[in-house]
Amino acid sequence: MAQLKAISPTSSINLACYGPKTNTLFCPDNLSCSRKLSSVQELSGRAISLHGHAIVSNNGSIIRAPNSQGIRAVLSSDREMKVSTATKGGGLRGKLNKVVLAYSGGLDTSVIVPWLRENYDCEVVCFTADVGQGTKELEGLEEKAKASGACQLVVKDLKEEFVRDYIFPCLRAGAIYERKYLLGTSMARPVIAKAMVDVAREVGADAVSHGCTGKGNDQVRFELTFFALNPELNVVAPWREWDITGREDAIEYAKKHNVPVPVTKKSIYSRDRNLWHLSHEGDILEDPANEPKKDMYMMSVDPENAPDQPEYVEIGIVSGIPVSLNGKNLSPASLLLELNEIGGRHGVGRIDMVENRLVGMKSRGVYETPGGTILFNAVRELETLTLDRETIQVKDSLALKYAELVYAGRWFDPLRESMDAFMEKITESTTGSVTLKLYKGSVSVTGRTSPYSLYREDISSFESGNIYNQADAAGFIRLYGLPMRVRAMLEKGI
Repeated sequence: MAQLKAISPTSSINLACYGPKTNTLFCPDNLSCSRKLSSVQELSGRAISLHGHAIVSNNGSIIRAPNSQGIRAVLSSDREMKVSTATKGGGLRGKLNKVVLAYSGGLDTSVIVPWLRENYDCEVVCFTADVGQGTKELEGLEEKAKASGACQLVVKDLKEEFVRDYIFPCLRAGAIYERKYLLGTSMARPVIAKAMVDVAREVGADAVSHGCTGKGNDQVRFELTFFALNPELNVVAPWREWDITGREDAIEYAKKHNVPVPVTKKSIYSRDRNLWHLSHEGDILEDPANEPKKDMYMMSVDPENAPDQPEYVEIGIVSGIPVSLNGKNLSPASLLLELNEIGGRHGVGRIDMVENRLVGMKSRGVYETPGGTILFNAVRELETLTLDRETIQVKDSLALKYAELVYAGRWFDPLRESMDAFMEKITESTTGSVTLKLYKGSVSVTGRTSPYSLYREDISSFESGNIYNQADAAGFIRLYGLPMRVRAMLEKGI
């Protein structure tokens, strides 16, 4: 709370809950949400600055300020609002002070808000991370949060951090899960969970909550991050506690508690989108024998309908990290965004796989990762120039474990961090550029160059050279094949 800035050196403000179906500030069901700020704190307009990009409230409107990370907060009027607390002894399941909820604005998280208040007699701070899921996913969240009874809506722009600190380290490591999956959802969860821990500290929350089901991987990824970064936080997972079993139950609960049901059309697929990928699960995909429908894909065109002419792209790489596209230096998020568009129009990056979930069951998913597929091929190809045989073999073996740790939500595990230090060191010389051809769903490398290339034309050429004497190979073969020769002599009694 010390980071919240009040309005003037002598005045105080309150964070107040918004109730449904009104534009005035109050606490629904007489739940107290007053949080008075100290008058000695530095005061700066009607803004809240919480580690990054502030969203300023100006006479009820919300304005995004130009910082690297965004936080949107709902503020009360200048005068203090005194509201009594209806329940003194706690909720149906106990008592928490304030809970930070991972919030999407969909049916499930809209219902979780009143459920938390009813069951834990707490204030609820809704948190949304912008990891590149698209502006449509972020529209109207403030109104939805108010209508559900949240005290605050916090939005952080994490796109650059997501790509720079999570995606690119995995890319440098060559991490790929079970031969195909480029870890799109797996990498996004720790950056979101880390931000939730930060927000919990900033707003004085004693608990965090998520809407993950008890069958999936995401519950593990969120909660392991919470444990690693703040083991004192309480964690509430409604899907493991409540009696709601499906969409119809959730709608009934929402109506009972006067929470407007989101009017968005429900997709027949379960999807997760961020700047790296788009995943599809459910419906006909639950049968591994079914081919995905053509209209399911959203990030990429059908390769059959892709342009008849190939497109070439050049990726510049410094120490295993992509930095430029066609000679133009770009920020991590901007680089990936452009490659998603380019790869998408050529139908690049579609993966259909059956994977082993962390919780034990198998699941079938279809992933679209156009930009990521291009970058993965580029970095791996450049390593063929800059790394020797033994190094590549060790790196590839560690990449498997690295991918398993990320998939399992162990981003902040000391083992992954130590392996990342190895990956950073071993790829110091992986600098150069790779040219790739995109054509009807395929990515093929057409050229690669590096100032640290271990490839020597004067050695590799079939023409005679001074460095490599072909006659030396005879002795090498005799020594290298000695174990096989000895075994054969034994079997033949020689």
